[in-house]
Amino acid sequence: MSTTAALPHPDASALNAAIRTFLSARRGRALSGSERSEYEALRARWVAAVRAGFETAA
Repeated sequence: MSTTAALPHPDASALNAAIRTFLSARRGRALSGSERSEYEALRARWVAAVRAGFETAA
């Protein structure tokens, strides 16, 4: 067993919920440029969290 502490990973479920909340608040209209950037940042963090989960499981 490794004695190295695992680095904390962002919670994919929490990020998914944040994305859903973000998009729900803007339902029925196109995202502005700044909103699109915020969404893309959230999505990138979610993808990283999901990938980290797969690496941890492997």
